[in-house]
This record gives sequence, structure tokens and C-alpha cells, in this order.
Amino acid sequence: MTTATTVTAATTATTANGTAGAPGASHAAQESQGTDPAAERLRRWRLVLGGEGGGDGTGCALGGTDAAMDRTLEALYGSGPGPGPGSGQGAGGGGGPGGGRRAAGLGGSAPQIARWLGDIRTYFPTSVVQVMQRDAIDRLGLSALLLEPEMLEAVEADVHLVGTLLSLNKVMPETTKETARAVVRKVVEDLEKRLTARTRATLAGALDRSARISRPRHRDIDWDRTIRANLKNYLPEYGTVVPERLVGYGRAAQSVKKEVILCIDQSGSMAASVVYASVFGAVLASMRSLDTRLVVFDTAVVDLTDQLSDPVDVLFGTQLGGGTDINRALAYCQSRITRPAETVVVLISDLYEGGIRNEMLKRVAAMQASGVRFVTLLALSDEGAPAYDRDHAAALAALGAPAFACTPDLFPEVMAAALEKRPLPVPESFAPHGGSGAAG
Repeated sequence: MTTATTVTAATTATTANGTAGAPGASHAAQESQGTDPAAERLRRWRLVLGGEGGGDGTGCALGGTDAAMDRTLEALYGSGPGPGPGSGQGAGGGGGPGGGRRAAGLGGSAPQIARWLGDIRTYFPTSVVQVMQRDAIDRLGLSALLLEPEMLEAVEADVHLVGTLLSLNKVMPETTKETARAVVRKVVEDLEKRLTARTRATLAGALDRSARISRPRHRDIDWDRTIRANLKNYLPEYGTVVPERLVGYGRAAQSVKKEVILCIDQSGSMAASVVYASVFGAVLASMRSLDTRLVVFDTAVVDLTDQLSDPVDVLFGTQLGGGTDINRALAYCQSRITRPAETVVVLISDLYEGGIRNEMLKRVAAMQASGVRFVTLLALSDEGAPAYDRDHAAALAALGAPAFACTPDLFPEVMAAALEKRPLPVPESFAPHGGSGAAG
């Protein structure tokens, strides 16, 4: 999202709808009511373009809440110096993340940043607040301020913020770690509420279907499905169905039926994917019919399976950034496979390989030849595909392992298809790399 688009969306969402959920936002909406359409258009253009005293060319002067909102936007998107300790702006006055020099004295400006974070929550809806927070970190270089507890307590937590905190984990002081864990835990719990029920329901059905057997003992016959499967063999003269094919319940219901290995690239560009994969890993690990292993890698490989009961521990066990050695990670995963025909390996990576490319592809081919179902996800997030190595994606697709980006909402369906060994639901935009998603 560009700066102009962000500001336009922010001002439109707030002034037109008043959806920020805060007094300032509602008041801004009320101020705009009762004005003629031309004046309202000028007012919105003035908020988008910025500039003191109508110097933007609109000739529209702002006052009250509109002026405070404008100062808050100017602090982040203005062309002048960002806000800082010497700006003298406070809550309600649009104090931003840096008056003074943007690159100097960031530690001392943390209380000012916290006030600015409060201001943007006053004037803008949550979705816009999260975008502005990310812009502040990117544009003004404020990552270091996340190491201070008062700032963490003021932010609107989301997946992207968690990724930033994880990248700072190794340099985070002890005084901040508990606050950071609380922020991460809140996001993780929200994700679990959103994703757990659907994932469990979808995968439970897939596991049940994959467990059915075609030569059941009499007591294991699923009569309802057997009758439906043999309706074509109905004999009207006898009023009965000849059960040419029996469908039975699997007798391994109390044992582990399938093994899942999540192999996650923890390079910096995969931050959101690491967060979602850790949550899904915890959900899968809680299902008795699955034996789930979680492996993260850069140039080293770390097995975090013993921490799957708490995805927050998993996340703080990662180290975002560094190089990438997919071949080494797959070698480790391959060494942990005990029942190839009952195993699904999910590689989550942008495929920029720093290791041995040909060896990586050979390992994938060998796993598939042994019966492993191999799935490659370029991303597991709501943002779509990141930049990725298209040559490697095409090579994996040629092996029958289509590479595609996956949203969290689609992931349960992808896993269900993999467990049942049926075609994967590859998004249309990735069809050239994966064809129809046929099983490998």
C-alpha cells in the first residue's frame, strides 16, 4: 500500500464512516456532516495532501479534530523531519513518532511514540492503525523502540508486529521480554480462536476417510457407506443390494495414522508464515491421530517439536533472518521419516536456496518415490506470494510438488487433500507452476 493510498484510506474510513471506535473518530465524522459535497471533497483532499495553512493548493484550513488528525498524519507521512522529543506534541495534538531528527535519539523519544500510537488509535480504525504502525517502523527506522515496554504496551498487535518482535528477540533486554511475550501471546490466542475449530473439523474428516478399508471384518463394515457405494448393484426382483465392494472403518483409530512434518524457512521475508505455521503446528500436534514434527531452518536446522504445546515458545525459539539451506533442512526431515506412505512433508519457503540445488531436488524426488506426500508453500499468510525463486518452483512442480502461496483459511483444505492423497487445491494464479495440483 502506497503512502497516498494509506492516507486516503485512513481519512476516508474515519471521516466517512467514523469506524475507529474512539471518540475522536466519531467526532471527526460528525464534523463532516452538514457540509456541502464540494467543501467535503476539499477537506478530504486537504487531509490527503497535507501542508500547513492550505499551502497544498486546496485553500482549505483545518481546525479541531481535523487539525489534530492532520498533525498525526504529517508526523509519519510529511516531508519534513519526523516527530521526536523536542516536538512538544502530545496526545490529541498529533505528536508523532519522531519531531526533531528521525535517525537520532530514538531511545529518548519512546514516550512520545507511545502518545502518537494513542493518537492514531483515537482517529483511525484498527486496520488502518496496523498499516500506519508498519509504515512508522519501516519509514522512520523505529524497530529499536519496540525494545521498550511502554511502546509495546501502546501498539496494536498483529502478525506483522509479532514478526518484528521475533527478529529483535536476541537483542531484547530482559525488562522487555515479558511484555513482548504478552503481546505475542495475545496475537497467537486470537489466531488459535480463528483457526483451530475449522482445522480440526476439516482434518478429522480427512483422517476418517483415509482410514477406511476395503476388506473389513464383518464387525468393521460401515453399512451406510457400503450400501451407497453399491446402489448400482440393486436387484429389484430380490429387493436387495449386492455388496460388490465393502467399505469399513479403519481399526487403527487409537493409533497414529499419519505423520506430518512442517519444515519452515525462518529467513526474514518469511516472518508472517512462521507465525501462522507455529499456530497450525500446535493445532495439528493436539490431534491424537497425527504425529506432528516442526522444524525451522536458515543455514542451521532446529527441531522445535518438543515445544509444540505452546506456540509462543515455538516462536521465541526461532531466529528470523540469516541465510537459507533448504537441502540441509530436507535432509534432516528425511532422516526422521519412519513410515513414508503415511507421511506428509510441508516445506514453507520462498525457495531461495543457499545450499546445493540439485541435492535438494533429488531429496524431494526420493521422498516422493518412497511414498511421502510433499507440499511446497511459498507463503502461509494473508498477503499472497512473496518474491520467490521461480526456477525452483518450476522444478518442484515438474516433480509433482506444485509450489504456491497459501492463505491461513485455505491451509486446512491443503492439509486434508495431502492426507487423503488427492489433488491439492492450488490457486488459479499458480496453476502454471503446479498444473492441476495432481498428487505427487
